[in-house]
Amino acid sequence: MQLPFPEAETPDHATSEIGRKLFAGETDFLKGVVAMDGLPPADRLEVCFAGRSNVGKSTLINALTGRKGLARASNTPGRTQEINFFTLADSHYLVDLPGYGYAEAPLPVVEKWQRLLKAYLSGRQTLRRAFVLIDARHGVKPVDEEIMKLLDQSAVTFQAVLTKADKVKDKDRGKVLDQVRGALSKHPAAYPEIVLTSSEKGDGIPTLRSIIATLE
Repeated sequence: MQLPFPEAETPDHATSEIGRKLFAGETDFLKGVVAMDGLPPADRLEVCFAGRSNVGKSTLINALTGRKGLARASNTPGRTQEINFFTLADSHYLVDLPGYGYAEAPLPVVEKWQRLLKAYLSGRQTLRRAFVLIDARHGVKPVDEEIMKLLDQSAVTFQAVLTKADKVKDKDRGKVLDQVRGALSKHPAAYPEIVLTSSEKGDGIPTLRSIIATLE
């Protein structure tokens, strides 16, 4: 029986090469955006990365691009209040959304970036997919459910990416995957495949590159 939300299969050599070549191109930080009028022109395909604070979002972006210092991780949860745009070759934007699920930021600041996030997600025609990062050690948390609901409402297809998969013991992996699948099944915008990654070991990185490179 086919499991709902199976793990994404490792791409074949040809597809893997498409992903490798795209991410072998130049990647640069373009700008941090704090208001909708600061968004760059919607002139290329873009994907965004969302995840609660300390899920490993910056580390994953750095692993994908092979640039260690490209996306900077902050030790203070919620420090990044901007939507950060990176150019990938001449054809894609990688978009790093602010980390969510933190208590340190003042409420007006949180509300301001939530408004910006909603406006961005619902109004960006070139956004092809959101990748929602979930810590493989903990599964889906209530704060993750909030961003998934927002993506449902915005009609943005999102795909779950489990980070730090190498930190989970084999005996616990099935339990975590079951929990994640159960959570995703409630969301109409969820793409029916999960990607397991380890930025440290490189697991799942070629798969995720290929997925991004073959979006249309």
